[in-house]
Amino acid sequence: MTSSRSAIRTVQDPLLMEARILIVDDQEANTRLLESLLRRSGYTSLKTTTDPREVLGLYAEFTPDLILLDLVMPGLDGFGVMEALRGLVPAGTYLPVLVLTADITPEAKQRALASGAKDFLTKPFDPTEVLLRIRNLLETRWLHLKLQDRNRLLEAKVSARTEDLEEAQIEILERLALAAEYRDDLTGRHTQRVGQHAGVLARALGLADDQVTLIRRAATLHDVGKIVIPDYLLLKPVNLGPEEFEVLKAHTTIGARILSGSRFPLLQMAAEIALAHHERWDGKGYPEGLKGDAIPLPARIVAVVDAWREGEARNGIGGWWRCSPPPR
Repeated sequence: MTSSRSAIRTVQDPLLMEARILIVDDQEANTRLLESLLRRSGYTSLKTTTDPREVLGLYAEFTPDLILLDLVMPGLDGFGVMEALRGLVPAGTYLPVLVLTADITPEAKQRALASGAKDFLTKPFDPTEVLLRIRNLLETRWLHLKLQDRNRLLEAKVSARTEDLEEAQIEILERLALAAEYRDDLTGRHTQRVGQHAGVLARALGLADDQVTLIRRAATLHDVGKIVIPDYLLLKPVNLGPEEFEVLKAHTTIGARILSGSRFPLLQMAAEIALAHHERWDGKGYPEGLKGDAIPLPARIVAVVDAWREGEARNGIGGWWRCSPPPR
């Protein structure tokens, strides 16, 4: 009895004393004995049942931290209870089951542990040993819960950090697009408008949300190759001559080279758009003279939007319409 009192006094952690413990035994005398032992030890949240068929309902209602389970019971034995619980307990959850049974055969112990029990004691049991086993199992459960909480916190931090990095990358790309655009469009709004309108058109075509977002962002980089085009061509107030236009056409291949080779889908699509956004359905575009469906869909979308914006530019909004072929 002295050792039992000593074990009882070791239970000081409030979390342990608040642990929800479910006792399942078809003999009411056994459930009363265990409940009395646990309450004297400081545990306050207990439920008992002598009908193993009630366990699933009690699990959903009570959400126990530990189950004390008899094996040999009428109607549904302890093995059946553990099998049924396996379908309810979420994956990755540590729910300790301590089997207390009069079946002392090695086969029963091996089968119980293989069925999901975390520990095994035979009846008649020693109260001190029962309390120590219960405390050890609960401490393991708390450590597991703390680890889960920590993992969730770390995942949240990683997710937030990833979002910050993605936002920074997108901002850098937007500023790169603006750097090219400011060379011949002092408003700096053409790239943003092309991106917005390309997203609207992509959505109207029924593309998935992630593709719409990619096109909207990638489209802003369609003219990034203009960074290396001489100012006198970009700022020339009249139509370009054939030779000058050949120089300007290089902004497509230069832009594609600047953006190519990335492992990120956004830059991969941006490179594709930069290269092909001046191709034409009839094959008379540049730089490769692609025709029809051979032109990637994102580039076709941007080509339509860019042509529409070009019409506005011809009415005095900007000067980037000079990427169109000179009059013949």
